[in-house]
Amino acid sequence: MRVCADATLVTRAIHTAPQSKLDLDARRRNVATAFRLTRDVRGLHIGVVDDVMTSGATLDALARTLKLAGARRVTNFVALRTPQD
Repeated sequence: MRVCADATLVTRAIHTAPQSKLDLDARRRNVATAFRLTRDVRGLHIGVVDDVMTSGATLDALARTLKLAGARRVTNFVALRTPQD
């Protein structure tokens, strides 16, 4: 198994409004198309690391972007989770 860390794999192509004041549906729409990939991910298992997860909208958008580009699997690693409403 080959492991590679690449902090430049995903870029934010669209600068979106801050998520903090948005409800869940608005958060999802806000980041749905915000990300672009910088290289081919077909067939790869990608690990996404997030320091704090609030609603999960950003992680969901990242995972969708990666899967649509052909990633075999996406695993999210989260350090902290904010309390749910």
